[in-house]
Amino acid sequence: MSEENNNPEVGGIAVDRLRSLIERIERLEEEKAAIASDIRDIFAEAKSAGFDVKIMKAVMKLRKMNAADRDEQEFLLETYRKALDI
Repeated sequence: MSEENNNPEVGGIAVDRLRSLIERIERLEEEKAAIASDIRDIFAEAKSAGFDVKIMKAVMKLRKMNAADRDEQEFLLETYRKALDI
């Protein structure tokens, strides 16, 4: 058997490699959907325990930021609030 038959190409595309990549992405998409469902469940649990989910998400966003960016955002927010007298 020639190597060409083991790794067929169609229009210059390595079929096996393409199939492998797509299947890997599909598996990860399934895992991502399962994780998203788990996260929704945790937010529902938090809400039923009396926590404000919107505020939790805002806190999580702040935790992802580095300190300098967080400080800058807080400074600008305060500046805008003062400018608008709120």
